[in-house]
Amino acid sequence: MKHEPLHAALALALLAAVAPALADLSAVVVSEPTSRKDGLMVSRQGLEAGLAKASGRNVKVTLSEDLTDAMRATRSKGYDIFIAPAQVAASALAHGYELVGATSAEEHYLLVGAGTRGSAAQLAGARIYLPQQDSIYTYLARGMLTSAGLSFKDLAQVEYARYPQAGLTAISLRLADATVIRQADWDDWTKAHPGVAKVLATSGGVPGGFSVVVNRELPADLRARVAKWFHDSAGGVGMKPVALLPEATLYKRVAELGTFTPTSLPGAKVVGAEQVAKLIGEGAVVVDTRNEQEYKARHIPGALFVPYHEKSLKDVAYDAALDDFSGLARLDPKRPTVFHCNGAECWKSYKAARAALAKGFAQVYWFRGGMPEWLEARRQVAQD
Repeated sequence: MKHEPLHAALALALLAAVAPALADLSAVVVSEPTSRKDGLMVSRQGLEAGLAKASGRNVKVTLSEDLTDAMRATRSKGYDIFIAPAQVAASALAHGYELVGATSAEEHYLLVGAGTRGSAAQLAGARIYLPQQDSIYTYLARGMLTSAGLSFKDLAQVEYARYPQAGLTAISLRLADATVIRQADWDDWTKAHPGVAKVLATSGGVPGGFSVVVNRELPADLRARVAKWFHDSAGGVGMKPVALLPEATLYKRVAELGTFTPTSLPGAKVVGAEQVAKLIGEGAVVVDTRNEQEYKARHIPGALFVPYHEKSLKDVAYDAALDDFSGLARLDPKRPTVFHCNGAECWKSYKAARAALAKGFAQVYWFRGGMPEWLEARRQVAQD
């Protein structure tokens, strides 16, 4: 009996030692507006139970239609598993995830315009109807316009709504001049509305349905069990079988169509992780413009939390009046200031740096690579 305290202590020590290996898993099912039905078909409880059995861990599954939040989560590794459309998977693959597979064959998307528009190049000054900013439709619209020598800033209006098919209705009612639609949806619609609109450009292939990616930081055997479950058993929870393995080049193509920030900013100096560390040592202030959850999870030691609340376009021609960066007033314009957020795809720090320049800040630095580059450089981080 006298050994019971020792046995208890050993048991607690053993539990503490294995606890990190038994940490819960998190997964998110992200639905595109036109794939909402597919998302609703997925049983969250069934997915949690199936993945828990396969992985030996508790699993928490979140359902989301917020593409912007999902894209942000790929950069901050907000979930262990993403079950999401191609552009979300593409972003995750660029930030430390590996591909398990996809549920559907590749699809093609069309840039279509009113019958009076002869080509994509003739959309200058036009009105375009698109879903959310981070939708695959918006990604592809930007890419096809770029190929025609145009950008969103060359358009008279970019309207973000929710359902892509409504863009065709908007064209027929003369409320919009162009939209992006899937090939299959266009084929059905144009049969019933001949001559109302025409195809101006066609995208390359895009992985269809849901793509599944898993965080590479998970143990290899765990990733293998999770992948096997998706290949063999996902159909039992309302998903299509994850039976296809699209080429990596398809995802890379989608990622490159994303809204990357410029590589330079007139008036500011673009710096990397090593330069940021040096600037901190010289007394510069680092400003973290991400959201509170991301800042608390991990941030550069000593960085100030000054969030940039973004509603404007992810474009150099954004309207700053739509955004809120009132926290800028708390900063000293005479002090060297480094702005950063979540990497090259995140526009918050770019816009914050421009706001500082407009307010007369003397020394503005833009850490374009942000937190992903800081982590890749194995720099120290802090948590709240």
